[in-house]
Amino acid sequence: MARLQIKNSTARALWLTSHGLAQTPTGTLDVLQMIQQLGFVQLDTIQVVSRAHHHILWSRNQNYREEMLDPLLRHKRQVFEHFTHDASVLPMDALPMWQRQFQRKKEQVGRSNWFCKHLDPDLIAEVLRRITEEGPLSTQNFDTKVKGEKAMWQRPPHKMVLDYLWYSGELATSHRDGFKKFYDLAERVFPQDLPHLTDRQQVDHLCHAALDRIGFGTLGEIRKFWEACETSEVKAWADSNTADLVEVDVQGADGSWTPALACAEIEERIKELKDPTTRLRILNPFDPAIRDRVRLARLFGFDYTVEMFVPAAKRKWGYYVYPLLEGSKFVGRIEAKGDRSKGTLTLTNYWTETERLKTPKRAAKLEAELARLAKLAGLGTVDWAVS
Repeated sequence: MARLQIKNSTARALWLTSHGLAQTPTGTLDVLQMIQQLGFVQLDTIQVVSRAHHHILWSRNQNYREEMLDPLLRHKRQVFEHFTHDASVLPMDALPMWQRQFQRKKEQVGRSNWFCKHLDPDLIAEVLRRITEEGPLSTQNFDTKVKGEKAMWQRPPHKMVLDYLWYSGELATSHRDGFKKFYDLAERVFPQDLPHLTDRQQVDHLCHAALDRIGFGTLGEIRKFWEACETSEVKAWADSNTADLVEVDVQGADGSWTPALACAEIEERIKELKDPTTRLRILNPFDPAIRDRVRLARLFGFDYTVEMFVPAAKRKWGYYVYPLLEGSKFVGRIEAKGDRSKGTLTLTNYWTETERLKTPKRAAKLEAELARLAKLAGLGTVDWAVS
């Protein structure tokens, strides 16, 4: 049987549709449903305009506001926080297949010399005792100090212990005040009546869930979705599920073809595709649709790098640069900064991929989108500080 070929325009439309970016970002708002559709939403401390997790959700429905995520974690317990490729918020119904990740992260952290030298058993016992007796605590409720010479990324011993217990699933994020995380015993945060899955069942669920959300991908891309399985485990899953998988070839932006696997209903998804909205979208640098920069370049021909950890003199673009998506193409990027004390959003740089794309019509689209982004951050004025 001939392999299904997915031409590039179709691949882009499939990708954007599966990530909730093909339709106009309006309509009835269901925050939990958006998180379930995406699988996870990356958390990030950096707030240039709005933090990554808020911006990602807003990109799918612009009726979203920053205060809407917290109740799902704090009161409803419909989501939980843990580590995928980075700290993320996940739907609580993913918890049964996440038990292996707690164990994996515990083992990874346990093998880290950086962590191990701070994991004093007496301090672990003391942290657990205090949280058991006092309830949710933040790192500010402890006062151990870094000993010796301070270095970048170094943390006080109690912070290392809290992180270790959080990675291992013994502690869980109870809630946040602002972005300050409060830790509680996992048994007081997580529901205790969830189904038990064997390790193999968890791998099966994780791989199927990843492929369902991305539609198509290489084994490496399936593995990288959750970062909760090893390459060998994904390969074994694919080998034992050939009846549920479709072998495809996916055309890249440069015309080349990449072999991949697709979900069983891929042909139905292709038939149901609609053209992506032509609305211009300002995406967050940590948006899940663009997280894999290699795949982004292959599918969309868009070369994008996060440069916040690159020395300023070596940056090509800037500290925090937002990609611009229009239809199924990335047409440019911007630098913008919000000042909440002044209530302003300032556009400091605006680039298009080619000079011919810098048109008055596109500038008007960008101005309208900046005004909508300003509302997410509670900013009343947009200052267009570039020509």
